[in-house]
Formats: sequence, C-alpha cells, structure tokens
Amino acid sequence: MSRTTSAPDVPGGAMATAGMATRGAASSAGAASRLVRASLSRARVELLQFFRSRDAVGFTLALPVVMLILLASIFTDRVRGTSVAYSQIYTTGLLAGGVASTCFLNLAVVVAGERENGTLKRLAGTPMPRTAYFMGKALMVLTTCALETAVLLLFGHFVYNVQFPATPWRWFTFVWVTVLGAVSMALVGLAFSSLPRSARSAAPVANLPLLVLEFLSGVFVPFTSLSKTIYDLAGIFPLRWIAQGYRSALLPQYFVHIEPTRGWDHAQTALVLAAWCAVGLVLAARTFRWTGKGER
Repeated sequence: MSRTTSAPDVPGGAMATAGMATRGAASSAGAASRLVRASLSRARVELLQFFRSRDAVGFTLALPVVMLILLASIFTDRVRGTSVAYSQIYTTGLLAGGVASTCFLNLAVVVAGERENGTLKRLAGTPMPRTAYFMGKALMVLTTCALETAVLLLFGHFVYNVQFPATPWRWFTFVWVTVLGAVSMALVGLAFSSLPRSARSAAPVANLPLLVLEFLSGVFVPFTSLSKTIYDLAGIFPLRWIAQGYRSALLPQYFVHIEPTRGWDHAQTALVLAAWCAVGLVLAARTFRWTGKGER
C-alpha cells in the first residue's frame, strides 16, 4: 500500500516572499516621499512667482476689501427685524466671492496662459511627476485663498463689527466651508482652463460665468433681495452654498430664521460642495491638456 507524504515546508520561499513585500513597501514609501518633495518644490516655485508680482498680490488682496467698502457705503441699512447690517452680509458674500476668485478664476486664467506659452509642455517633458504640478497649484491657490480670507475677515471684524466664529464648532464650519469651497472651485477652474481658445481670451471667458454666479448667489446683491427662483437656480452651483456656510459661521444664530430655508443646511452644503469636487475632478481629468489645441 503506497503512502503519500506532504511536501516539506520551504522556509527560504517564505523569507523571499517577505523580502519582496518589504522591498515593495519601501519602494512605495520612497515614491510617495519623492512625490511630496516634488509637490512642495513646485508649490514653492508657484508661490515665489505669485508674491514676486507685487501688483498681482496687491490687487488680489485689495479688490474684495475695496468692493466691501463700496457696497457697504451704498447699502447702509440693517436687515429688517435684525441687528445685522448689510455690510456684515456683504462681508460673508465677498468671502465666498474671494474663494471663487482665487481658486476658479486664478487657475482658469493662469493655466490657460501656461498652456499657450509652452510652460505645460516643458514641464511634462521633465522628470517631475505630473501629479506634482497639480499638487503645487493646489497648495498655491489654497495659500492665496487663506490669505485673502484672513485679510477680508479681519477688515470686516474691525471696520464693520463682523464677529469671529463664537464657538469651536463655528470655527470648524468656517474652515471646512473654506476648504471644500476652495477645492471645488479650483477643480472646476482647472477644467475650465481648457475652454478659452487663447490666453488673451481666458480672463473675459472665465469672468463672465463667475460674475453671473456672484450676482445670483448673493455676493453683490443681498440674498434677501433675490427671488426664490433665482435663489434656487443659484443652488445648483457651489458659490451660493459657500456664502451660506460663511453666514452660518459669522452671523448671529437667530439670523437662521431670515434664511430662505429657515436653516443653515450644513449637510446639504457639504454634499453640494463635495459633489462639485467630484464633478470638477472628472471634468479636469477629461479635458486637461499639456499642449495647446493642434499641438502634440
């Protein structure tokens, strides 16, 4: 009667497998580390280019402040039935407009210019990971967005008595609205950068939809003066929700009863902004080009 025997264990094979796994993990960690260093290096270049252009820095930081002064000088009343001045409403609206300007408009115009002058094509031919370019741009717009937000918030606080968020939860709301709003606007701006036919037309082409949304979303016109149809139409897009999120973080709690929905709608705000992040990512992935139209 024959007897079967099991194959003996092979310790060497197990050790080889473990070694390969260790080397694979080390390789992945090394690749991630290189990507982080490349992204930070690219972000440094982007920020240096931005801050060396003093007129661009001054215009970026001064424009929302000047607009706030003008609008607050025209609309000097308070919202009926409240102690909230229209200057405080405009502060929250222009904070949202600043996020859109520094993220959407900035990327839509700058990336279109870099594509036309060959910067993107040259960067694509370097050893730099292509992902580092996008990470560098993201860090740049988040930095400029945070700086403009801080300047406008401080100005609104000391000049128009806009109160800082009164609780940690309100600070948390202020931060996540800023981050989600900035990311959604940046991704849409990146996708939009492929639409203009030339760098010269990028600014007017990108400014048109932004200005329309700013009027519909309560940035330049108080949301209390908008019809329900217009307000609902603006709700399709992210800007209205960014402005509403800022109102929930900066205005008195009782002001929630002035909102058209009688609520701050934080869950819906987060959902809409997250949805636009996804839409912007898909559009950017499908439309982004490293070269101009007709180039290879």
